[in-house]
Amino acid sequence: MSEAHGGLRPRELERLGIDPATVLDFSTNVSPIGAPPSVARALRDLDPSVYPDPDCSRLVARLSELLDVPPDRILCGNGSSELIYLLARVFIKPGRQAVVLAPTFGAYYEATRLAGGTTYEWRALPERDFRPVLKNKPGVLRRTAPALVWLCNPNNPTGVYLDRRDVQWLASGLTGGPLVLDEAYIGFIDHAWRSLDLIEDGRVIVLRSLTKDYGLAGLRLGYMVAHPATIAAVRRLQPPWSVSAAAQAASLAALEDAGHLLRLRDAVRRGKRALVTGLRELGLKVHEGSANFVLVHVGNGAALRERLLWRGVQVRDCASFGLPEYIRIGVRLPEQCRQLLVALRDALAEGPLPELRPPHPRGEARANPSAADTPR
Repeated sequence: MSEAHGGLRPRELERLGIDPATVLDFSTNVSPIGAPPSVARALRDLDPSVYPDPDCSRLVARLSELLDVPPDRILCGNGSSELIYLLARVFIKPGRQAVVLAPTFGAYYEATRLAGGTTYEWRALPERDFRPVLKNKPGVLRRTAPALVWLCNPNNPTGVYLDRRDVQWLASGLTGGPLVLDEAYIGFIDHAWRSLDLIEDGRVIVLRSLTKDYGLAGLRLGYMVAHPATIAAVRRLQPPWSVSAAAQAASLAALEDAGHLLRLRDAVRRGKRALVTGLRELGLKVHEGSANFVLVHVGNGAALRERLLWRGVQVRDCASFGLPEYIRIGVRLPEQCRQLLVALRDALAEGPLPELRPPHPRGEARANPSAADTPR
């Protein structure tokens, strides 16, 4: 079964007679150590009868301090996914085209489609370890003036992390709409370069999320850092009370835990080392990337996912990324990664996976994939 997104699907497990409590889920890219303990305390103290602050004033002020960015350049949303859909409505008019650096998160395509636009892919190839070819891209952007350019960095599902020079090189060619730099996984990077100063001329919009690194996926909190004019335009489209009181309280509590990201990165580093070593010992081709997940060539992702599910492990089948030969594995704690490796060894020992038919077309560009991909 090809999955359009990660996460356990209770209806599927019920159909297969599998108890969800027995399944280790590697199909999502969230913190393997969970949310900071301060989050649970903040939620216990929350009065659910009080409306949330529609402006997220305290949270915006705290983010402003931590990011060293003026508060009028920050807008919080119900996860970064909400902001992706709102940005598409602001910048994409019917018939306009957006560029997507692919393979990547499917919400960019769906948001563009719902705004009446079309997407054109600049698709990176596995032969180059999924690093995009950027040599001629600024010139193409100057000629075509797309309404938006979508770039996930580090990218989901490949883990490729472009450096500042590459992103500036892309932004230099913009003559239409801005570059949306989605940094949902930046919290997992040890030495990330600072992108927030790129917003000042309106060419770049930065998206970030607290759902992954701070373990708040169930509460939904993302934010945008952009030129004040962009913030104002998106805010006009945002529904009232978009961010719940629980999400605001939890985010404020999480941000006060100064040691959380250090603990998180250490756990991911150890888990990833165990995972990648074991995968390569099984003879699999691994695209390690820079984030908290790995992309693995297995020949038939859907078939292997099903074999693993029967063994109490779920991984992400990457067909919805246009990569049906691959699975994506989110990094968990080392002992959990070792459990996955045992299940994977047994699943592969069962015999050859069914051959994919027809083979997936390869190419540098591909227009209008349809699969949405929320959550990540």
